[in-house]
Parts: sequence; structure tokens; C-alpha cells
Amino acid sequence: MLGYSFMGKAHSNAYARMPVFFYPPPARPRLVAIAGRTEGKVKEAAVRFGFQRYYTDWNKLVADPEVEVVDNGLPNDMHLGPCVEAAERGKHILCEKPLGRNPGESQAMLRAAEKAGVKHMVAFNYRFVPAVRLAKQFIDEGYIGKVLQFRAAYLQDWAMDPDVPRTWRFRKESAGSGALGDLGAHIIDLSRFLVGEIGATVGIAKTFTGARPLPGDPTKKGEVDVDDAFVALVKFTGGAVGSLEASRFCAGRRNFQRIEIHGTEGSIGFNLERLNELEVYSNREQSDRRGFKTILVTEADHPFVGKWWPRGHIIGWEHAMVHEVYHFFDVIARDGRVAPWGATFYDGLRADEVIEAVQKSISSQRWEAPGLAS
Repeated sequence: MLGYSFMGKAHSNAYARMPVFFYPPPARPRLVAIAGRTEGKVKEAAVRFGFQRYYTDWNKLVADPEVEVVDNGLPNDMHLGPCVEAAERGKHILCEKPLGRNPGESQAMLRAAEKAGVKHMVAFNYRFVPAVRLAKQFIDEGYIGKVLQFRAAYLQDWAMDPDVPRTWRFRKESAGSGALGDLGAHIIDLSRFLVGEIGATVGIAKTFTGARPLPGDPTKKGEVDVDDAFVALVKFTGGAVGSLEASRFCAGRRNFQRIEIHGTEGSIGFNLERLNELEVYSNREQSDRRGFKTILVTEADHPFVGKWWPRGHIIGWEHAMVHEVYHFFDVIARDGRVAPWGATFYDGLRADEVIEAVQKSISSQRWEAPGLAS
């Protein structure tokens, strides 16, 4: 495990829980080592999460002969080096999103993983929310007909305080982009997962707070050179149109993600803050019975749910990561394929190409086509 904070804790929990609920597990994770730059904190994390040892140098973790899977939850500028090194050492890789700060980095990681023949997956965990997976099932079955429109918004408010320090997330050098890559990457991936490839996009972005206190010296401020919010229009290669937006400046929105898919025969709606529910409308119902219906996605035959609790007993945000880890270990154990249910490094690259196209369109003020990944 590379990293011990938010994602380190979330992923470590998933490794611990997966063999308990997905029993018998495809493989039982053994938590060998965790790495982080602050010795006191990473040592504590090793004890807290159950790792056998810790490192303050990621190179030593990747070189550890007992490590077979590397989970990279480090900041965005620390994805490329460890992932390429892990691939070259023959280790399977799960990496947080966005895969790279730009498509060039993602392409390098993809090529290294493919050359080494290792399994590779990007942690787009919302693919593994049961309601999202059920939505895909409805779409693939043609329940809402041909998809015409897709819209998604991912909104948070944690950056509104101007005294929030200028951490790595506010610097292009370390993050690549702001809300666009941090939150937008998720809904870009979900748009591809649910609807298909994006052929062109045009967007706008805004930085609301241009300078923030430096982490080491709050009396001084440093420039913020990434976006706080973005809005983009998209054209899908299959003919649908859509909109994507993300912001870290929406008061009261802690972790709000809203998705709507509209087709010729119906519509689907999903709200992450009510992640056990899926809204469905169908023109196929009798006219006196038409209207949006809310499905409580807790039935045993719903995706993943049969592994958890009896019907009506809801699950939470962290459970999507348990499903994600289960899928990855199942793929490794049986030498299966990560795609199409999981996001491979190819999917990570495609998401980064859309991000780049949005950035280009902001400058050019015209429609831009994402680079075609080879």
C-alpha cells in the first residue's frame, strides 16, 4: 500500500473486509507493507491497518520480494514512477484516479503494464456501486431504449474556505488539474462506462480563490493554478449528447454526485448521497402507472448485494471499494480480464484524454476531440 491517509485507509479496509463477505475469497490478501513519507504516521498506519512492516521509501516497498500487488494511493505526481517500477518488477497494480497528470503519463503506465503482462486497474470505485451496476444492466438490456442524453454533476464544498492550505491538490505540478481531474475524472469514467466513448467536448473552468496559505508557513500564500470548478458539454460517438460538471465550491454539497441517463423509452437517475437507490422511468408502463419509481437496490439478486445483508439493509460508500478489491483479486486468481467491469489503465488513459480535451477547449474556445488512445 502506497499512502496511509484517506485512500490508504479506505483500501486497507477493503482488503480486510473482502474475504469475510466474499467467502470463499478468490484469494486472501496478506497485508505485507505500507509506505509513506512521515515515519511516525506510516508506522502507526501499519499497526492500525494490519500491515507487517512499513517503509518511508516507496522504492523499497516496490522492490520487496513478498509484495505481489501494489496499491498506489499517493498524490497524482507519484503515480507514474511507482506504477512503472511495479510493472517492471512483475507486480499487479491498482492505482488511484486520475491515472496520470496527463495522457502521456497514463500512456507510459499502460505500456509498462501491458509489456510486463500484469493486471492493472484504476480505482474508479463508482463502477462498483450496486445501483450504478444495475443502471448499466438496464441500459445494456435496452430498458430505456437508445440513450439520447447523459448528465452528471459531482459537487463538494470543502475548498470554499480561503484558509484551506495550498496542498498538492491546488497545484498543477502535482495534481495536473483541479476539480476537473479530482472529481471530473469519476463522472467522465462513468459516462464512458454507461454510455460510451466521448468524441468531442467543449468546456469552461473557473478558479475562485487564486492564492492560499502555504502548508509550511500560513503567513505566506502561494498561487493556485488549477480549476475550482468546470462545466463541459460532450458529444458521444454513439450519437448521444451530455453535460459534465464538477466543483469544490458548492456550499452544502459534501459529496454530491448526480447522474441522469435519458433514452427513447425511459430514464434513469442516481444520487451518490442515496447510493442504495436507483430512480427509473419507463414509457412501457401503462399511462396511469407512469412516473419515476425508486428501486431500493438491496435485493439478493442485485449486483454484489447478496454478499452482504438481508434485503432492506443498506450498504455504504466504502462497500464499493470492497467490491472493487474482490473484482481485482478474482481477476488475478483466475487470470481473467479487468475490463469491461473494472477500469483498466486504458480506461484511465481515455479519461485523461477527455480531461486534456476539456482543458484545450477552455483555451481554444472551440470543440476539441480527445486523443485516440492506441
